[in-house]
Amino acid sequence: MSTKPVHTDTAPAAIGPYSQGIVANGLLFTAGQIAIDPATGQVVAGDVAAQTERVMKNLAEVLATVGATFKDVVKTTVFLQDMSDFPKVNEAYGKALGDARPARSTVGVAALPRGVLVEIEAIAAVP
Repeated sequence: MSTKPVHTDTAPAAIGPYSQGIVANGLLFTAGQIAIDPATGQVVAGDVAAQTERVMKNLAEVLATVGATFKDVVKTTVFLQDMSDFPKVNEAYGKALGDARPARSTVGVAALPRGVLVEIEAIAAVP
């Protein structure tokens, strides 16, 4: 099996020894995206809804590196620092997805990188 890392300057650069995504066997596996503005390298201001909007934009940019959109996503995993934020995250997530409906898991965690409130990763079929 061969793998190919993907990179775009329109999503946050990796902040550790990992890739923004890896293509393997016709699938794109994204790294977890957090609410970092790629232009500034800073966490966006605002609540969990604002952070989720930024996360979804970052995911869309990583998907675009292989010509994919949210319609190509087969699975996402959402990590929440506070499960009571789920309704706000769900609303922003659904708005970004449009009519795409990938499988999803949501996991409550004790903490996330850079103190963010939400992190989302995706697996997509490469068109």
